[in-house]
Amino acid sequence: MTVHTRGVKPPLAPDQDALTKAPPVPKHLSAHAKTEWRRIMPQLIARRVITKADLAGVENYCAAIGAARTIADTMTAGTLPDLKLGGLQIRYMTTARQLAAEYGLTPTSRARISTAQADDDDDNPLAV
Repeated sequence: MTVHTRGVKPPLAPDQDALTKAPPVPKHLSAHAKTEWRRIMPQLIARRVITKADLAGVENYCAAIGAARTIADTMTAGTLPDLKLGGLQIRYMTTARQLAAEYGLTPTSRARISTAQADDDDDNPLAV
């Protein structure tokens, strides 16, 4: 009997090449995106899950969050909601959610990190 693993994400684990210091905020990001960068980067550094190679994905996550918040600001400033902007905002939020899961920024993905770290316990007397 084979084990079905399609769609199952591997557990996140601390990376050997993880960044130890947060890089500066990219200048091209919007104000909302810069705020998000400053909010999440300390968490990613502390969990040791982000490397230099991952920075483009984190930038994309922050840009998507920034765009969704900018659209929200635009929609609340108007009198009638713009359905096209609403659809665009939903797409940005979906993209941001998917990217957040990649980097351990959702409760489920954080649980995967905790489980992977608990499995590395060398003090387990039952470990073979």
